[in-house]
Amino acid sequence: MRKRTLIGLAASTAAATLAYASLVERNMFTLRRVDVPVLDPDAEPLRILHLSDLHMTPDQRRKQQWVAALAGTDPDLVVTTGDNMAHPDAVPAVLRALGPLLDLPGAFVFGSNDYTGPVWKNPLSYLLPSREYVEGADLPFEDLRTGLLTAGWADLNNARTTLKAGGRTIELAGVDDPHVARDDYASVSGPSTADLFLGVTHTPASQILDGMANDGADIVLAGHTHGGQVCVPFVGALATNCDLPRSMAKGLHRLGTSSWLHVSAGLGTHPTAPVRFACRPEATLLTLIPR
Repeated sequence: MRKRTLIGLAASTAAATLAYASLVERNMFTLRRVDVPVLDPDAEPLRILHLSDLHMTPDQRRKQQWVAALAGTDPDLVVTTGDNMAHPDAVPAVLRALGPLLDLPGAFVFGSNDYTGPVWKNPLSYLLPSREYVEGADLPFEDLRTGLLTAGWADLNNARTTLKAGGRTIELAGVDDPHVARDDYASVSGPSTADLFLGVTHTPASQILDGMANDGADIVLAGHTHGGQVCVPFVGALATNCDLPRSMAKGLHRLGTSSWLHVSAGLGTHPTAPVRFACRPEATLLTLIPR
């Protein structure tokens, strides 16, 4: 009888955990506020809103409204690090979410899930050291690109540009997604003389991070990991889906001797695995302050 009771308790606990992860935590959108000491001693703070991994579908109205309300944080610059879509009809939903933010200086790169739609996969495959990437149906990424460019945002997919934000000259160098070998950092590499130098990538792959740090990027922004998405309390992420160490799956970390890396845990989930546990969906307001 005791064995049956234990099995019943285990099954009930597993069911309750799954219900919490799929119905509660994955909708607990959270704004993180992080200070990054990268500016000159007398410089005024600069606010960067970092968004990533929306994995938006047309019916996710609550997520769209929450993202739109982030305009109230009054950022100087908005950067989105890819995987915006998860449905062929998601472009209007993404632009609706970003709507009030599109009036601000902004920049973007794409992730693999901006190009092709979701395909069912065994969630346990993320724990394997390597796995084959399977593409789904094509997504209208060019429509999304057009919408963002029309708003004046900078396309950083294997591109480099300079813009004004917060009274500063900011140079940004970005790559298309290394996760599906679309990156070409060599075409945009090199040091900067701007007030601030930002690197932008969807996947925080080591070869990209090393290149940006070697070029003297003050801070590199990335997404992709979902922060692990399902984490173990007191242990953390079980996987990052790239060669980034699990201890760096989300948050702010030192990169090399003089750069910083911020990895966003993102706001969405893959539609075939709509769960989060011990890893709330997030956006981050990075306040750059004097060193």
